[in-house]
Amino acid sequence: MSELRLFYHEDNKIKISKSLDILPKIELKNIIWIDLNDVALDVESRLEQFLKIYIQEDEEIEEIEMSSRYIETDDGIVANTNFMMDNFTLEPVSFILKNGILVSVRDSDLRSFNETVKKIFASSRSFPTGYHVLVALLETRVEYDADTIEDTTDLITNLSKTLNTEDDLDEDILIRIKDLQEKVMVIRQTIVDKQRVISSMLKSDVFPAELLPRLSMIIKDINSLFEYTRFGFDRLDYLQDTFLGLVNLQQNKIIKIFTVVSVIFLPPTLIASIYGMNFRVLPELNWAYGYPFSILLMVVFSAAVLWYFRRKKWL
Repeated sequence: MSELRLFYHEDNKIKISKSLDILPKIELKNIIWIDLNDVALDVESRLEQFLKIYIQEDEEIEEIEMSSRYIETDDGIVANTNFMMDNFTLEPVSFILKNGILVSVRDSDLRSFNETVKKIFASSRSFPTGYHVLVALLETRVEYDADTIEDTTDLITNLSKTLNTEDDLDEDILIRIKDLQEKVMVIRQTIVDKQRVISSMLKSDVFPAELLPRLSMIIKDINSLFEYTRFGFDRLDYLQDTFLGLVNLQQNKIIKIFTVVSVIFLPPTLIASIYGMNFRVLPELNWAYGYPFSILLMVVFSAAVLWYFRRKKWL
């Protein structure tokens, strides 16, 4: 849904406007954040002319080179990063900071943005500039990443509990393991991306010094999330190995059953083959008890094979 939100200070309060028509009536120093959510190109052009900024195209925002993801000039910063959505897809977001004004450009609704808006209105004094808004957005996003990792860890734990015996084997389990592996990879990708951008901000000469400790804390939180994602990968690898091990055991048992059955029927087959030969002279050919005798031999030898297997504990 296309939406524009302009946040500015007035009478010691933060107010919001959903139109750029108010721009000429507000002093630039009172504007803190302009959020562009899938707005039309003419709106972007109008804002570019008013603030003397350049809003990148989607292709530029999605570039993965560090030189494209973080650009710093004498009076501003351009930072591009990915925000993870609820369905584990990545939404590119561009942040432009100039003269203390934050301009965010995105194409989808993001929970972290709505949560930050709530924080702004709950404590307006804590957001004197766009730099403070950007830090709050990053803090909120990392908190959501942590919650997502916890939820994913719970899914891994529940999946592990369902994999106890060979009777629990189902190809759906392997698909769920693969799905969780992909989710953990997406989580790791998005936190690595933020780590790179925030590390660049820590080295910035433009960023206010008072906000650097908060950025350092975000980096520490991200580093701790790395450990959780690594632990998630290890658990999923273990589950995958366990699943494949149980499959091998199940297959070995099936092959073992077929082998035992084949060996049990081998003596009767041999005896039947001998007495099925087309020779003119067979000692038992005209014997009245020849048929019962051959059946008895088959049963005795089959029973002997079963007894031997049980004695060796192969059954």
